[in-house]
Amino acid sequence: MMKIKFLLTAILCSVVGFAQSVSLNDYKAVIIPLKYDFMKTDNQYRLATLSKQNLNKAGFEAFYTNEQLPDGYTDRCQVLYIDVVKDNAFLVTKLFVQFKDCYGQVVYTSEVGRSKEKEYELAYKESLENAFKSVYALHYKYSGNTVVVARTTTQAQAPTKVTAETLAAAAPVTATQVVAVAPSPDLKDPNLLYAQPTESGYQLIDKTPKVVMKLLKTSQPNVFIAIKDNVQGSLILKNDGQWYFESYQNDKLVSEKITVKF
Repeated sequence: MMKIKFLLTAILCSVVGFAQSVSLNDYKAVIIPLKYDFMKTDNQYRLATLSKQNLNKAGFEAFYTNEQLPDGYTDRCQVLYIDVVKDNAFLVTKLFVQFKDCYGQVVYTSEVGRSKEKEYELAYKESLENAFKSVYALHYKYSGNTVVVARTTTQAQAPTKVTAETLAAAAPVTATQVVAVAPSPDLKDPNLLYAQPTESGYQLIDKTPKVVMKLLKTSQPNVFIAIKDNVQGSLILKNDGQWYFESYQNDKLVSEKITVKF
C-alpha cells in the first residue's frame, strides 16, 4: 500500500511540474470557435461573444475562427484555441474553460463555473463568468517568448477535476504513424492547411483561419473520410509521401493534392 501511495504521489508531482512549466503568457492570442460541442447553433446563448468579452477582460487578444487575423499571426502554434466544456449536472449549470495548443493539447483548464439560474442564457453567462475568475487570477501578459510545441501521444494536465467528456474533447488524436511517413510541409506554402484534432479526427484550417476540410478517422492511420465544401471523399497519404483528397464529381474520380501540417 505504501508503494502505491508513493507511486501516485510521484505521478502527481510530475504532472504538477509539467503544468507549472507551461505558461499562457507565451501565447500571442486566443482563437474562439463560433460553436462549442454542446451548442446547436453558432453563438447560441451568445457564448462566443461572451467568451471574447471575458478573454479581452483577462488581457488576451482574441479572434473568432472566421475573423481575418492581423499581420504577425502567421504561425498557428503561437496562439491558443479556447474550448468551453459543459459538465452535466442536475439543477446546476456547470461550465469550464480549456486553452489548447495547435495540436489540441490542453495548456490550462479553468475552475468549474456554476449557476443555478433556470433560464439558459442567464445560466450560461453566469457560469462562464465564474469559470473565468480563475483565468483572471492568472494575470495574463504576453511575454514575447517563442513557443516550442511538441506533439505527444500522452496527455498531461493540471490536477483539475474533469469528466469523461473533458478527456474526450481534450485528448489529441494519435498520429505518429502519419508523421513517420509524411514529409515535413513547407511552412511558407500559401495553401498549407493546419490539422486541429477533434473527437472524431481532425479539422483542417487555413491561415485565415477558416475550416477548409473535416477528417474522420478510419481503421487505417493514413486514410481519412474527408468532407470539403459538402463534397465527401477520402484524404489518402500515397507512396510519394503526399496527401490527396479524392472524390467523385460527375461520376469522375478527381484527385487533389493537399498540403497538411499535422
